[in-house]
Amino acid sequence: MKTVLITGANKGIGFETAKQMAQLGYFVYLGSRNKIKGLDALNKLKSLGISNVELIEIDVTNIRSIKKAKQELENQTEVLDVLINNAGIAGAMPQNISAGNIENLRNVFETNFFGAVQTTQQLIDLLKKSNSPIIVNVSSELGSLTIHNSRQNPNFEIFDAYSSSKTALNAFTVLLANEFKNTNFKINSVSPGYTATDLNQYKGTQTVEQGAKFIVKYATLGIDGPTGGFFKEEEIPW
Repeated sequence: MKTVLITGANKGIGFETAKQMAQLGYFVYLGSRNKIKGLDALNKLKSLGISNVELIEIDVTNIRSIKKAKQELENQTEVLDVLINNAGIAGAMPQNISAGNIENLRNVFETNFFGAVQTTQQLIDLLKKSNSPIIVNVSSELGSLTIHNSRQNPNFEIFDAYSSSKTALNAFTVLLANEFKNTNFKINSVSPGYTATDLNQYKGTQTVEQGAKFIVKYATLGIDGPTGGFFKEEEIPW
């Protein structure tokens, strides 16, 4: 049975992704910063008849927490096949880049960018043991510089801190994919789209089921799948 760790999986898109991956036969390590909320999510999945799931307490902004989570994983499995860097925050408003609070910007980057980087760095050795390791960085169209520079700019509410953190995450995807281009690694950024979750006060136009399916698609790529790309239904411009 293949294994997957999903950060921020106790709610929203992360929870739905965990559910869909488990239903496909993966053993899911449900990553949650808050143990109580994580256990609630775990019990909810088990109440649906999903038993191939276990809680991993992990705060992606805390290196000690990540290292502890790594140790827990190593105690339970020899191989990690898939890492989904899903944990993310929207940040406080307003976020206009000319006057937004710099501490808010740092906080958003701490989770959305640095959190994904240091989680990946700590777990890369477990992933290398897989025959077909996959990393999915959950991004957003708001991270696309091409879209921001077009007349179709979707950033109506000025999510500049969030948007720039996803742009940085996309850069991490490209650099990491290039580093492992001569291996079996598949490393991509994936946008779930404008999905109704607490991150956007449930204003999104998609359900979590719709948003998670794009993540699941690229978390279950075959050996001939793409790497180093930015996707939703189709490829998104950087």
